[in-house]
Amino acid sequence: MLKHIKRYVRWVDAFNYRIGRFVMYFIFVLVGILLWSSISKVFFRPSLWTLESAQFTMVAYYILGGAYSIQLGSNVRMDLFYGAWSDKTKAWVDLFTVFFLLFYLGALLYGALGSTAYSIEYGERSSTAWRPYTWPIKVAMCVGIVMMILQAVSEFFKDIMRVRGESF
Repeated sequence: MLKHIKRYVRWVDAFNYRIGRFVMYFIFVLVGILLWSSISKVFFRPSLWTLESAQFTMVAYYILGGAYSIQLGSNVRMDLFYGAWSDKTKAWVDLFTVFFLLFYLGALLYGALGSTAYSIEYGERSSTAWRPYTWPIKVAMCVGIVMMILQAVSEFFKDIMRVRGESF
């Protein structure tokens, strides 16, 4: 059983690491879109697509990078006491609090799946002048949430190993 857990952790960590490293370059795409938006407003006719493209890119950057952020431990924590604790105490606390995270991500995924299904079924479009379909970004959100759930479970397994005094 331990062998399967270690394989799961290695696979999820490697997958989320690769996706996170790829998605971190979306910030340059976002900068390019915003730069074009500024240039087109000054020198040409303003582009209709830049605002929503920037929003969609930022959502993808944020959601798809979430699992990578969890993996690196760079997610936000209330560090009033946490920073002074030993690694074993941190692992015990994380073992407890991961269930809140999983509940939150599960509720988020439930809502995202319903919204995505609606968007695909009815061909939902944004209400702006450009009117892009909304389903691509909603699918990206569902994928990102699933990646965060998988990473949270991976961190749960790592915390169990830390509590037991074993290394991964």
